[in-house]
Amino acid sequence: MQKIIKVAHREYVETAKTRAFILMIVLLPVMIAFIIFFARRFDRSKETAERPPMRVGVTDMTGQLYDRIKTAFDEHNKRYPNRQVLCAEIENLQDRDQTEDQGKSRLRQGELDAYVVLDKDCLDGSGEINLYIYKPKPADIDAFWAIKNPLRTAVVNERCELHNLSPELLDEIRDVPIKDVDVGLTETEERVQTKGDRVFRMMVPFFFMYLLFLGIMTMGQQMLSSVIEEKSSRVIEVLLAAVSPFELMAGKILGLVGISLTVVSLWGVAAYGAARWQGLNVQIAAEMLPYFVVYFVLAFLLFGSIMVGIGSICNTIKETQSLMTPVMLMCVVPLLAWQNIMQEPGGTLARVLSFFPPTTPMVMILRLASEADVSKVEIAASIILLAAAVLVMIWVAAKVFRTGILMYGKRPGLREVVRWMSRA
Repeated sequence: MQKIIKVAHREYVETAKTRAFILMIVLLPVMIAFIIFFARRFDRSKETAERPPMRVGVTDMTGQLYDRIKTAFDEHNKRYPNRQVLCAEIENLQDRDQTEDQGKSRLRQGELDAYVVLDKDCLDGSGEINLYIYKPKPADIDAFWAIKNPLRTAVVNERCELHNLSPELLDEIRDVPIKDVDVGLTETEERVQTKGDRVFRMMVPFFFMYLLFLGIMTMGQQMLSSVIEEKSSRVIEVLLAAVSPFELMAGKILGLVGISLTVVSLWGVAAYGAARWQGLNVQIAAEMLPYFVVYFVLAFLLFGSIMVGIGSICNTIKETQSLMTPVMLMCVVPLLAWQNIMQEPGGTLARVLSFFPPTTPMVMILRLASEADVSKVEIAASIILLAAAVLVMIWVAAKVFRTGILMYGKRPGLREVVRWMSRA
């Protein structure tokens, strides 16, 4: 055990001294602050940012709406002088197909940025507003919203007039403000929830899951690189003269467990500090942190063992790519299914993935962070199952590592690896 601790200490210190590790630790808080700062600046400047005027052609088949549409766009242009929408009427030639062909032709020739046709029955609710665009760019998405809103406003106002309704009264009837209040543990902690608080509250579970994924993958790659580098430089032969293959493998895994816990702790503190800096109400259950540590350590032991095994039978990073693909796919599954799990944390999908060891850590952290009603029995069962999987994987990795770490040349196939395990 003493030798394992010495190897773990060496692995921790050597990794912590690398420039890549130091840069990762120092730059991450800066990057988080940078992203939040510019996201806020973007939100504030989005409405005032200058954009070339959008040229919109309008064909009004009803014969009643164009003046209202022109007025609605004029009001938009007064509110957003840097984001103008220039409206021009395209004559109705009575033949709808011919009229639309004329507008579409001007659209394709670049004379217009958008072409709008209002159906004849648009006012009675059976018709539609047809918006034609040509080769839209991602940057134009916001501009199309600026076109659609005045169009809707014009149609609604005309419908109100036809039915002798006041648009102002209709807006007043529709406007029902709802205030979200978090009562907290005591009356002094009562706080009105903003939209940012609600979004952040939804993203907290995903953040915990992604933090776990990032820690495993980042430090797992470090594990892989360390084994292959020492193997190719023959340093591994010197180390094996002082310790057994199992002690070397166990020490490397434990050392990088410590490094990964250090990294995710700093990342978590940086994210928490950035959220508080922006005035977001961060509430995390007290039991979440112990659960996170338990699941993270077990997850790293599981995937660290896999990566040590892969690294021991490969000679270069390039050779590991095909073997790493299934590992990455298992880790990505919870990231793809996180919204479904969040919506139904007690559903079949969530429960099945909670008891499949490669996905257990991330799925259980997601369910626990979303404050789902997960029973203590289910939590204990998932931890026991994951711990059992870790022991099995360490046993398998030790068998492979024992033989593969001293083999060079062509990478062994699956049959040969199985033969190593049976002979060991």
